[in-house]
Amino acid sequence: MTLLLICFVVFLLMGMPIGFVIGIAGFAFFFSEPILPFEAATQMVVLQSQSFAFLAVPFFIFAGNLMNVSGITEHLLSLARLLTRRMFGGTAQISVVMSTLMGGVSGSATADAAMETRILAPEMMRRGYTKGYICAVNCLTALITATIPPSLGLIIFGFVGEVSIGRLFAAGIVPGALMMIFLMATTTITSRIRRFDPPVADAPRLTLREFFGELRQSIWALLFPIILIVGIRFGVFTPSESGAFAVIYALVIGKFVYKKLNWQNFKEALITTIKDNGAIMLIIAMSGPFSYAITWVKLPAALSSLIFGITEQPQLLTLLMLGFLFIIGMFVDSNVSFLLLTPIFLPMITKVGMDPVHFGVLMATIVTLGVMTPPIGSALYTVCGIIDCPPEQYTKESLPFLFAILLELAILVFFPDVVLFIPNMIFGPAG
Repeated sequence: MTLLLICFVVFLLMGMPIGFVIGIAGFAFFFSEPILPFEAATQMVVLQSQSFAFLAVPFFIFAGNLMNVSGITEHLLSLARLLTRRMFGGTAQISVVMSTLMGGVSGSATADAAMETRILAPEMMRRGYTKGYICAVNCLTALITATIPPSLGLIIFGFVGEVSIGRLFAAGIVPGALMMIFLMATTTITSRIRRFDPPVADAPRLTLREFFGELRQSIWALLFPIILIVGIRFGVFTPSESGAFAVIYALVIGKFVYKKLNWQNFKEALITTIKDNGAIMLIIAMSGPFSYAITWVKLPAALSSLIFGITEQPQLLTLLMLGFLFIIGMFVDSNVSFLLLTPIFLPMITKVGMDPVHFGVLMATIVTLGVMTPPIGSALYTVCGIIDCPPEQYTKESLPFLFAILLELAILVFFPDVVLFIPNMIFGPAG
């Protein structure tokens, strides 16, 4: 156990890629335990990736990349501009609306934050926004993609915890929309105070003709998450098969509807997908020995006893776990957190009668928030690097948005029906 923790902490602090950190730590544990055959560690690497359900992840990554190069993103951006043109902080508001619309396309908060920063940052700088504010709004609003289906975090949580992915997708809709409202309100308030990007007095009002005209162009992207949930609910395809459907859907829409998908950008999407999947699959495979090690040393049981020794009140217990996940998320990749911590926390929340779907949405949000906070947030450094923004400026400007996010999370913790209303309506109450 000692060698496992030492390797994990030391290599993490050295800046080694997280896949190698957990892999080396896991193999070191097997090496230090004579009672365990070392060959079992290599078997764990293979077994971790041998899941039919997990096929959804590489398929959804491919579908998201195809949609990004096939014109869908451009139409969503046009719709977002139309909806926000008379608001305070209109350009910043585009980021909030785009993240909500893009949740069903990209599935990745970091990818969404980077894309929006590249698209919107030049215009925002011309309109007088500070670099710190630009990075904060584009990064933190991407948190909406953590719950809007098809969220990769929810897929991994469902895969590891054997929780219905269809119910998780449905449960993420209201929290995603609620977070959009909270972040748009925060953007309006901060933009008014800072005098960022006031609405143009003679900007034309949005007409129904304009709205439905733009909506018609974007409808294929907006229908995507709805088709997924309906298809899973009525047994048209399983969650794993829905990933393959997403790829076909992206190909058809990009080629025959928007007519922007050609061989060149198809190859671009394919190459990006191979790189993305390579990184994620390495983490998943290497988590096998590490997960077995923490189970062998009874870490889940020890942590459960520690937390239950503090309180068994469900809401307080949830807040303690979310606080722990938030701290871990500052240092560890979100996918690793799902893989390693879901088996630890899921038995604890079911013991106190909490719905795993409710906890999955909370976990997806708080773990993803970790990649947007210092000291090792990958999304933070990605967006700051795009426009050369000092991380300390980002941190200062992000505080109002963090407050709004934590307030929304508190509502989700204490009012579980906000999360469970739609999945119970579509799939029926959990058995």
